Amino acid sequence: MIYPFTGQLLRRGDAGFDDASVSRIFNQRRPSRRPAAVLRAADAADVAAGVRMARAEGLRVAVRAGGHSWAAWSLREDTLLIDLAAFTAMDYDETTGTVTVGPAVRGGLDLDPFLAARGRFFAGGHCPTVGVGGFLLQGGMGWNCRGWGWAAESIDAIQVVTADSDVVWCDETSNADLFWAARGAGPGFFGVVTAFRLRTRERYRQLTQTTYVYPPSAAAEVLHWLHTARHDVPSSVELVAVGITPPQAQGVRAPEPGDAGQALVVDGVSFDGGPSSLRALDTCPVAGKALARKVAEPVTIGELRAEQLRANPQGHRYTVDNAYLAGPRDALVSAIEPAFTGLPTAKSFSLWYDLAHLPARPLPDMALSVQTDLYFASYVVCETPDQDALCRSWLDDIMSRLAPFSAGCYLGDSDFTVRPDRFMSDAAWDRFRQIRAARDPNELFPGYDCADPAALNSRAAGPTRP
Repeated sequence: MIYPFTGQLLRRGDAGFDDASVSRIFNQRRPSRRPAAVLRAADAADVAAGVRMARAEGLRVAVRAGGHSWAAWSLREDTLLIDLAAFTAMDYDETTGTVTVGPAVRGGLDLDPFLAARGRFFAGGHCPTVGVGGFLLQGGMGWNCRGWGWAAESIDAIQVVTADSDVVWCDETSNADLFWAARGAGPGFFGVVTAFRLRTRERYRQLTQTTYVYPPSAAAEVLHWLHTARHDVPSSVELVAVGITPPQAQGVRAPEPGDAGQALVVDGVSFDGGPSSLRALDTCPVAGKALARKVAEPVTIGELRAEQLRANPQGHRYTVDNAYLAGPRDALVSAIEPAFTGLPTAKSFSLWYDLAHLPARPLPDMALSVQTDLYFASYVVCETPDQDALCRSWLDDIMSRLAPFSAGCYLGDSDFTVRPDRFMSDAAWDRFRQIRAARDPNELFPGYDCADPAALNSRAAGPTRP
C-alpha cells in the first residue's frame, strides 16, 4: 500500500536507510538494534499516517526527537521509527507568556535565543544540543532544577498522536490521563508528542559564578563539607560538584604529586542572587588546598553552554548511569568518593547535582514521582570500542557501591538493558500501567527496553550484561 506521506519513508534496502536509522544519535556507542522502516515525518498528519501504517503492517512504533538518549531509546528492533527531526517550529504568545515548540527544538541552541529576544527564559537541558522532546518526557532536569523544579512542571499542554492515530491536545482537563503520563514516562510513553506548550519565566538579569577546583586528595573533606553546606546555598543557585581530569578545567595549575591528574570542581551559578547567594561556597575548611578558584564573578549563559559542549564532545562513546542518593553522610561520601577521584578515562566525569531545595515541596500530580535531594550521575567517555569493556566495568563497580544509598534513577541517564531500576512511585507505576492498557491495549508502542519486564520499576539487583 502507498501511504500519503509529505515526509520520507525509507525501508530496509532503500538508499539512505542505514544512515536514517541512526541519524542524530549522539552516543557513538550504539546498540545493534535496527528498525524495519524510518519515517521522516513532516507534520502531525504524517505521524498519524505512520501510526496507521505500523498498525496495518504489524510493526511497533519507536520515536526519535533529539537523539541525545545515551541508551539510544529510539533504536528498537523491527519497528517503524518515526523521526521528528523536522519538528522545529517555535511560536511565542505575548499574551500568555507561553511558547509552543516542536520536540526536535534544541533547548540551548534554538529555544533560548528565540526566548532571549523576548526577555523570557525556559530551563531546558544543560547541554545546548539536547532536544526538548525526550528531555521533557523524562521530567526535565534542567537549569537550576533545585530552585525552579522540573521542566515538566512548566508544560501547559501537549499535542499527541495516540495509538489510535488520533491527533489530540492534552492538558489537566482534556485527555488528562495522557497529560499525566507524558510528564515523566520518557521512552515508555504510548504516543507521539508532536508539540509542547510551555510556560516561560522572566529572563534573569545577572548570572554570578563561584568555582573551586580541588585536588582529589581533598575530595573526601570537600564532599563531607558540601553535604552539609549545600543547605545554606539558596534556591537561586545551581550547585554541582564534578569529578574531572584537567586540563578540562581551564586555569587549573598542575595537580600535586599523587593526585592522578584529576580534580574535584565545586561550582555554583546564581540566577539573580548576586555574590551574597554564593558565600557558603567560600566556607570549605580546606579551601586553601584549591588548585584554582573563581569567586562571585559574572558569567554568561553562552559561556556556561560552551563548557557543556566541551564536556560532552560529539563523536565519542558514552557509558552512563545514575542514582538518586540518600543516607548517612559519612557512609555516603565514602561510597561516592571513588566516582570522583578514580575516573577510568581522561574525558569521563562524575556529577553531584544538588537538589537540596527540590523535595521541600510536593511534586505535582504527574508520572515523575521519584526524587531525593542529591542526584549522582557518571558519564564514562571513550573514543574506541576496545575501551568499552573497561568503561562498563568501572561504572558497574561504582553503581554497586552506591546501591545501598539509591532511591531510584532518572530516566534521562539510564539504560535498562544493563540496569533496570525504580523511576516511579509504586502508586504512579500502577496508574501508568492502567492508562497504558486503556490507551494502547495492543502495545503498539514498545515501552521501555528491558530484557525482563518484571524488573521494570523495581529495586535494581545490580548491572546485567545486555
